[in-house]
Amino acid sequence: MAIRYPVESFLEMMAAEKGAAQNTIEAYRRDIEQFLEYCATDNLKKISEDDISDFMQYLGKQQRSPKTVARKLSAIREFFKFLYTEKDIKENPAANLLTPKQQKPLPKFLTKEEIHSLIAVARQGNSASQRRVAVMLELMYACGLRVSELVSLPENCLNFDKRQLMVRGKGSKERLIPVAPAAIEAVFDYLTYRDEFIKDGRRSIWFFPSKTSASGHITRDGFFKHLKELGCLAGISPAKLSPHVLRHSFATHLLNSDVDLRAVQKMLGHESINTTEIYTHIISDKLIKTVQNNHPLAHWRQK
Repeated sequence: MAIRYPVESFLEMMAAEKGAAQNTIEAYRRDIEQFLEYCATDNLKKISEDDISDFMQYLGKQQRSPKTVARKLSAIREFFKFLYTEKDIKENPAANLLTPKQQKPLPKFLTKEEIHSLIAVARQGNSASQRRVAVMLELMYACGLRVSELVSLPENCLNFDKRQLMVRGKGSKERLIPVAPAAIEAVFDYLTYRDEFIKDGRRSIWFFPSKTSASGHITRDGFFKHLKELGCLAGISPAKLSPHVLRHSFATHLLNSDVDLRAVQKMLGHESINTTEIYTHIISDKLIKTVQNNHPLAHWRQK
């Protein structure tokens, strides 16, 4: 396709200048290529605002969710903004398009009891692989990590003296997260058999190395598969369980324990406080009982 070069240039810019993660880059590539295939033209200058609107309507007829449509529109908007800045086009056809409204679903999370049950089952594993998954589970819940951050932790990510974890998140931004003592103990135990996952006894730069993975560390899919298996053993529906649910559980449990919202934002690595605020819509049983027992109107009817 004649327009492959502008697409590749755009993706390179997103990676180099905006620090977009590889997963984000690939998502941009798929969305833009789908749109260009829909337009069926090699001439970017001929693409109009109507073409983009028609594509949005096409996605709606395909019953794509508002979230998916908004994501694809965002990719298209960024792409044409880049082309306009580079003077590859004289007018930006995506400049005046409005993003479709979408409801923000409340994040799913596990109860503290479900988390404890999941960890207890994981600790019962006999093989090194099973025990490693237990460590990853505890570290992920203890620190609220993204699964991509968890599997790609470097060998020297932990400061054992200060009980802190150094994480490189989105946009290659680093953050320090305090680690609970129980998770630290689990990691100490893991270090005694970590070499079993290193090929030919060589040194690995990854905290959770893998002998078979092309990346050199355990994959997201590999961890996800083990997590589903643990859920079945713990009596938790696989449909309810995912790595991101563990991250949501971390944030929800901290906020329900009166931890400051800004502190949770920093630990999660959210750039905007607005992203973290969605967790404040999940009202804990503790808060409900507090209102019911202490609000002046709670006792007025009784009197």
